[in-house]
Amino acid sequence: MLQAGVLPPASTNSSVSIVVDALQNRHPINPLIYGVAFASSNELVSLNTPLNRSGGNSETRYNWQLNAHNRAADWYFQSLENESDIPGAAADAHVANSRAASAEAMVTVPMIGWVARLGANRARLSSYSIAKYGPQTGSDWQWFPDAGNGIGTNTTTHTSWLITTNNPNDANVLTDSTFQQNWIRHLTNQWGTSTNGGVRFYCMDNEHTLWNSTHRDVHPVGTTMQEIRDKFFDYAAKVKEVDPNALIVAPEEWGWPGYFYSGYDQQWSGANNNYNPAQYPDRGTNGGWDYMPWFLDQARRQATNTNQRLLDYFTLHIYPQGGEFGNDTSTAMQLRRNRSTRCLWDTNYLDETWINSVVKLIPRMKGWVTNYYPGTKIGITEYNWGAEDHINGATAQADVYGIFGREGIDLATRWTTPAASTPTFKAMQMYCNYDGNGSSFGDTSISAGGPNPNDLSTFAAVRSSDAALTVMVINKQLGSNQPVNITLNNFKPAGAVQVWRLTSANAITRQSDLSVSNGSLSNTLPAQSITLFVIPGDAKPSLRLVGLGAGNSFDFWVDGQAGQRYAVQSSSNLLDWTSIQTNTLTTNSLWITLPSIDDPERFYRAKWLP
Repeated sequence: MLQAGVLPPASTNSSVSIVVDALQNRHPINPLIYGVAFASSNELVSLNTPLNRSGGNSETRYNWQLNAHNRAADWYFQSLENESDIPGAAADAHVANSRAASAEAMVTVPMIGWVARLGANRARLSSYSIAKYGPQTGSDWQWFPDAGNGIGTNTTTHTSWLITTNNPNDANVLTDSTFQQNWIRHLTNQWGTSTNGGVRFYCMDNEHTLWNSTHRDVHPVGTTMQEIRDKFFDYAAKVKEVDPNALIVAPEEWGWPGYFYSGYDQQWSGANNNYNPAQYPDRGTNGGWDYMPWFLDQARRQATNTNQRLLDYFTLHIYPQGGEFGNDTSTAMQLRRNRSTRCLWDTNYLDETWINSVVKLIPRMKGWVTNYYPGTKIGITEYNWGAEDHINGATAQADVYGIFGREGIDLATRWTTPAASTPTFKAMQMYCNYDGNGSSFGDTSISAGGPNPNDLSTFAAVRSSDAALTVMVINKQLGSNQPVNITLNNFKPAGAVQVWRLTSANAITRQSDLSVSNGSLSNTLPAQSITLFVIPGDAKPSLRLVGLGAGNSFDFWVDGQAGQRYAVQSSSNLLDWTSIQTNTLTTNSLWITLPSIDDPERFYRAKWLP
């Protein structure tokens, strides 16, 4: 008999094999993939993350001169004062928090053309005053009862009677790119330019194809492809005029429909109950192009014509559409959460929601860039798989981090930053600060093959700082412990294996050390756990003299770690060294032949390269 509220003991599966190869699929992992949003300096330090984004719906209407935001549909279309009346104070605080933790700040530049307005004495204002526009189906009854939701009470559908007669000047003020350029000047004056400690990353607004919904009080008609293109060219150029080395991040689209169709076409299709893309008017105006490929192609053409690249990072948002982005931890939802991370990479995974397509977001983005604007970096600047305070959300987050590194994206920022007490926060620490001293997962991704990714995910990387091999294994299974046997190919272990683990007990703990025997190690992973194996490598290369070869050549072995880059250097005085050969070890020992040099004395050494 089971006591109420007590889970049955986990079962133990048969052992599965994981194969790690230090020479296969090698590529750098950009640390910018571990970014977050709106993190405090303490959170940034605890996570050891290098990137902190300020973005989202309210940033679309940030008035830097008044230091005020309009919360749009997220909170009754209210323009709200920030605590300080100093121009730019909220953004400056974000930059200061980031800099205090040695993280890069990412800032959002509004392009919608309207920003928040305040009343006398910095009083809050609403776009849908009930006193002015009549009764509405919802209001901020607790804090600002006159602020309505913009939906008249003569309907129950909450769509048919949207108030469309509001004056956008009620709570907003019209602006242009020059207004925002002055903000960039403020930021560079306050913090320096992007290459001198200032803001490096500027997002060009946020989720434009939703403006007619999220920001319908000022932009009731959906955005066309041309509108966003022209705004992007205008505002991005203004940023680069002030700070030529600033990095521009765009277009920040929200999800699947926004990848293919403009806001105008999405609005038109809903209003006309017509979901045939061949009949979408804005798409037809632009030759039947999908929206994101068209945007990339337009950015490429602009760069060719002006000899200036405006788009540095091609960025999109993604939220799973099956309810994962929430707090549901039912068995069915946990299993869905385990599966749905595959939409980021798996070319065979059919999305199980209304999308009903193979999303394969990262390969899709890479393909678009290759075809339409080569050389552009890619990023995912909003994502969230939910259940932050549950181990299921933690395993999903760990899976996402591993996918980003393995698939080779250039930048990512999670929406937003989970509380430090949650398993999800600790899952992020497993990659960037697992021991509390800044130790991290490796920075060169390598091959790691395992079983069904719905149940078990494995990621591996070599750490350049000490040649350690790091292997992250995520057991997603709800009620099953999983024995694993990890085979290490083309890697020479040099000591005991550290084991770090996060479970539903919600603490990162160091387990007993393991040893590698005959090139493999074994362990049992608890149900719903994240385990990091840190396998030390031989961090010091050495030369092993063989002697003079044929024709007075000089023969020797370079001994070290397979996959590590090295330089063989020579000197005549032990002070001045010159590299005479650089390469990558394909095995743990490599035979090298060099021509002899007619010097009285010649010294040689081997040195690792990053």
